[in-house]
Amino acid sequence: MRTVTGREEFTAVVVWRGTPGGRDDAALLRVDDPAWPSLRGRAVRWGRVVTHRAGISCRAWGFPEWVQRLGHSDETGQPSGTLNAGNRYVGDRYVLDVDGHPPAVGEDGASPWAGLSGAAMFCGEELLTGVVATDVASGQHAHLDAVPVYLLHRDPLFRQVLAERGGGDMVLEAVELQPLAAVEPSLSDSPAALLRAGQQVVRFHGREQLMEDLLAWCAGSGPPVWLLHAPGGQGKTRTAHELARRLAEQRWATLWLHPDATGSALRVLAQVAVPLLVVVDYAETRTGQLAEVLRVCAEHPGDVPVRLLLLARIAGDWWTSLPAADPAVERLLDGAHTLRLDQLDTDPGGRVDAYRDAVTDLVRALAAIPAYRHHDWRTVAERLAGGAPPTAVAEQTVSALSLHTGALADLLDAVDPPDPATSTSGVEERLLVHERRYWRSTATANHLLPAVSESTLEDALAVAMLFGAHDDTSADTVLAHLPALDGQTRDRRNTIRQWIGRLYPSGDHRPWGSLQPDRLAEQFVGTRLLCNPNLVDPLVPHASAAQVVQLLTVYARAAARPAFTDRLPAALTNLCTRHSHALAIPAIDIATQVEQPAPLITALRRLTTDPHTSLDELSAMAYRLPQASHNLAEWATEITERLVDEHRHLTATRRSQRRWWQHLPGLRPDTSTNDAALAASLNNLSVRLAGLGRREPALAAIEEAVSVYRRLAAARPDAVEPDLAASLNNLSASLADLGRREPALAAIEESVTIRRRLAAARPDAVEPDLAASLNTLSMGLADLGRREPALAA
Repeated sequence: MRTVTGREEFTAVVVWRGTPGGRDDAALLRVDDPAWPSLRGRAVRWGRVVTHRAGISCRAWGFPEWVQRLGHSDETGQPSGTLNAGNRYVGDRYVLDVDGHPPAVGEDGASPWAGLSGAAMFCGEELLTGVVATDVASGQHAHLDAVPVYLLHRDPLFRQVLAERGGGDMVLEAVELQPLAAVEPSLSDSPAALLRAGQQVVRFHGREQLMEDLLAWCAGSGPPVWLLHAPGGQGKTRTAHELARRLAEQRWATLWLHPDATGSALRVLAQVAVPLLVVVDYAETRTGQLAEVLRVCAEHPGDVPVRLLLLARIAGDWWTSLPAADPAVERLLDGAHTLRLDQLDTDPGGRVDAYRDAVTDLVRALAAIPAYRHHDWRTVAERLAGGAPPTAVAEQTVSALSLHTGALADLLDAVDPPDPATSTSGVEERLLVHERRYWRSTATANHLLPAVSESTLEDALAVAMLFGAHDDTSADTVLAHLPALDGQTRDRRNTIRQWIGRLYPSGDHRPWGSLQPDRLAEQFVGTRLLCNPNLVDPLVPHASAAQVVQLLTVYARAAARPAFTDRLPAALTNLCTRHSHALAIPAIDIATQVEQPAPLITALRRLTTDPHTSLDELSAMAYRLPQASHNLAEWATEITERLVDEHRHLTATRRSQRRWWQHLPGLRPDTSTNDAALAASLNNLSVRLAGLGRREPALAAIEEAVSVYRRLAAARPDAVEPDLAASLNNLSASLADLGRREPALAAIEESVTIRRRLAAARPDAVEPDLAASLNTLSMGLADLGRREPALAA
């Protein structure tokens, strides 16, 4: 055999064969020629069509007869065209409709496509979706018959042979969903990359009851959403990959949703025609996108199951506020499963078995990395697996990631012992010792060392992980504003950018990814931030909105790690206050998404009490507040109280000015705008106080708000009465909370009266509010035993 891009021939052995002329007419070859080049990089990606769409682009590449010339070397042909999902649907075939005019038939009448059989057919960007079998017998030679790879996937022997020959698990990706898909990064020589959940190097261990529950959920008819949450390293993502693998055996498709997938691109989810699992990782940071996905899924006809598995570190404010996004979202989330993932195994024997399995699996992967290939891994593995397990394995609090990290660190220490003078006991730090050796070797190969110091390169790596980069321009901006790289040429910075990208490739077109797993990256950036507390300051003014969000998220997670809790939380607080213009608003969102938001909330409190914080800044922060938040409840009340004070002071000042200017009527300052802002702040303060259970102050605030709105409505009823009606609704609720039912009823009756009048003029705009007031009126009447009027309301 030979490749289409080369002339050299190689020997190969058929290790699996389907039925000639049958539905699975394909073969799998193992190249056993010693001259075959080692091909490291991204593994083969398999695809399948998951909708009934027409016009799906596809292509193949091989040695068809029509391009061959007598007396010349074999030539290649690359037909491209489209695939209509409905063509030969019943017969389990794909049909590639060739673009342009079909080739002419040869003199012997044979098909011009003879010789192309066995060529891979790719759809989308890189998905091997079919294997060309024959020329469709149409007489036009414009259509090629292909065996779908999902048929090969259904054969357990095919999957077994593929896995035994180093092909890994055969995961089928959805062709039409590729614009939405997060792609696993390419393989690199990073030892830590072996711990990435998507690589699935270490076999899945335990959690069988959870897996049975998840499979039953997918097959059932209950709520389509399941939230699986736990701190980093507990195995959420690995569990999701195992679920996807098992579902694939049941002919399901899985979509790992890309964080940037939004808008019209998501519409395809409503057209999916096969059972689909959608996995949303880091769901707590993607609430806007998640609401869009839920709205689209609500439009799916339901003829096949569509399930959403959400993975998050916490189930906090973001989760409880999500249903408020939309009625359709609320329906899908009604009764959603929520589960906190427990530690790996409380049984010491089970943890020891898991450790030994990890050693065995990691050795197999380490032997494939060029830098580690020459070691006697079999002997090392036998010594570690057969000896007494490390003390950490016996600890009941060990996480899945800690166990695997410890196994990998033990293996690497065995063949490349650390310097005793710098040795450490933490598993992440032990593994980072070997990761740094990887950085040094590649930096030397790229002529970065010794021209650039190791410390500077580590700073560059740290800011790359903290800020990320969407494209080369944003990556260049990050590196250009790193003080440690001052004086370096643009070419040198470009080399550093490319070096980082080779160390940690991204799964898409971004210039770099990140050190994985996350806990390892957090340990590393925390260490660099301790060494240089002002590392990120010069970069913040130049960061995009997305980079600021990543900075605060990663920084907050690093600050929560036990090794850094004595210094990093205060450093993060100081960073947010120094750069309040850029960081204060994003900090509000991040505080609802991270496990330890205290440093961010402390910064927000400082800004609230700082007399130099302007009214506009305070208003912007208050506007960004979620309707309800456990994490931010206290601070939300504090900033609302500050706004009330500011508006009260401003209103008093304007009234004083108005009295001073009263002898010049044409120049009297207008105080109505300040009064309206004061009333709105009082209304909001009442809601915040009530949320904290402070009912008496809440009542006082809403009574003052109603009083101000009444005065304003007397002069401008059309503009103010909608706000007055809303405040009366809140006043009724506040009075009812204190058991004052008669005054509560009077307030809601007045609100209903106003909204009835407004709805007569603008029904579309006002009727939803009128319905809310009528609902409150009904409850108030029922509380007083007036059942007939309550029913009427």
